[in-house]
Amino acid sequence: MAINKNHEFEELDGIKCAIVEKNATKERTGFLKPLLEFNKYKVIVVASPPPKVAAVAPPPVEGGEGPAPATPAAPDSYTIGVTDVVFNPINAIFGRLLRTPGGHVVTLAYWQQKEGVAHDDIPYFEKRD
Repeated sequence: MAINKNHEFEELDGIKCAIVEKNATKERTGFLKPLLEFNKYKVIVVASPPPKVAAVAPPPVEGGEGPAPATPAAPDSYTIGVTDVVFNPINAIFGRLLRTPGGHVVTLAYWQQKEGVAHDDIPYFEKRD
């Protein structure tokens, strides 16, 4: 049980893990897994369970022209965790603990994939805009 929502952990594939991100897309998983592995974390990725939704009766078919169209399948999503249960993504980003393969500090914009390259080596509190 987590103390707060910023530090969650659970068992993934039978291993106790700190949760990095839930419901991540395949592309997001492909971005985070190599980044965390480069920073020497053992990463566990499992498929997220499908969202729980109430069963809805299909709409009636007009004119008897075959079955109603099927609802689209839910997109695949994944839960990403690391075996180091003390890991907290917020502390790692703002504590400047993660590095890119290029040696730069991982910034919040880089983590959120808003920037292609992490180039911020000056902390936000020292910037003079």
